[in-house]
Amino acid sequence: MQYDVTAIIQGYAQGYFLMANDGEDSLGWYSSRERALIPLNEQFRYPRSLQRVLNQNRFTVAINQDFNAVVEGCANREETWISSELKQIYHALNQAGFAYSFETWKEGELAGGILGIVIGGAFIGESMFFNIPDGSKVAMVKLVERLIERKFILFDAQMNNPHLERFGSYIIKNQDYKKLLKKAIIQPCSF
Repeated sequence: MQYDVTAIIQGYAQGYFLMANDGEDSLGWYSSRERALIPLNEQFRYPRSLQRVLNQNRFTVAINQDFNAVVEGCANREETWISSELKQIYHALNQAGFAYSFETWKEGELAGGILGIVIGGAFIGESMFFNIPDGSKVAMVKLVERLIERKFILFDAQMNNPHLERFGSYIIKNQDYKKLLKKAIIQPCSF
């Protein structure tokens, strides 16, 4: 099936995101009164125990080494908003240079990953998963380092949860999010 990648990216650029209702294949555009952001400055933090893991260099990092496996890993849960059609859309966005998997690997095995949409200087995190303990946590730290290095303005985590709060996530109102997003998408950043 062909997808209008331009229209989909325009939807994300206006502050919306695609989701399927659990157990259904029909997709819809959603927004939220509040958005969770991951800080791209000194407010980013992570558990002290994770520093030991990072110091051991047990994981290597890759981008799009196994995009499909990351999409499957993100969708592989009891309740998921990643329908089979949304998987196809992510694949189309990946082929067009907008969707990326940021991965951690350990001894040749996919340890964890983060799936996201990149528009200019905005990284819109869609989902994350792990196969090996600490795989997604290391991916989060290394992804933030990369986004800072590449001068990204925005890391949108969409919805907050206790796991993201451990990394310093914070909530902003939708109108403030849209202003920041508008500024971010015109940044000439290279992921």
